[in-house]
Amino acid sequence: MRGISRLRLIGAIAGNKAAEHVRGVNGTAGTLLGFAAPTVLRRMGPLGLVAAVAGGYAYKKYVDRQDAQKSRSQRPSGFAEPTRTQA
Repeated sequence: MRGISRLRLIGAIAGNKAAEHVRGVNGTAGTLLGFAAPTVLRRMGPLGLVAAVAGGYAYKKYVDRQDAQKSRSQRPSGFAEPTRTQA
């Protein structure tokens, strides 16, 4: 393989497979992200990688909290409206 490194090719395949499990990312976008990942990770360095992982974790916790609040507000209270009778 001359033009494309093996690491980029493996990243492209992994990105394509990972896109099946990520909401809002199709296969082509996952392939492109996986293809570019080795270059980006190499330029970020160890400290940048730690910052990216921490940011991803914080974002996931934020999204999970938003989903929990949304499902909590849509849940019925369990109390029925009292029936009115004629006196």
